[in-house]
Amino acid sequence: QVELVESGGGLVQPGGSLRLSCAASGSIASINVMGWFRQAPGKQREFVAHSTITGSGVYADSVKGRFTISRDNAKNTVYLQMNSLKPEDTAVYYCNALLATSALRRDNYWGKGTLVFVSS
Repeated sequence: QVELVESGGGLVQPGGSLRLSCAASGSIASINVMGWFRQAPGKQREFVAHSTITGSGVYADSVKGRFTISRDNAKNTVYLQMNSLKPEDTAVYYCNALLATSALRRDNYWGKGTLVFVSS
């Protein structure tokens, strides 16, 4: 069994910062890609950012220059530093990982989400 657990969400004022964390646990052989999606009320889930196994980050245009993704491979953990937050960043943020549980099996996993609410 593999589990992704997010933390770090909360209420923040516009212009503020938050840092999200996501830790993967269980029978993990390797993690190829680890990142974040978000879903605002009434909208579809959208890509935010991901980090490859080498640490290269890919970002949605809407967060470029404001969000930074990083990962600690030794801890199977990915972080999302969110700066200059805007009300439109309000959403449930979901951790996502493409990982292998054996040499022959690779699957996509999701966390349960953490709420980020940006409001004055």
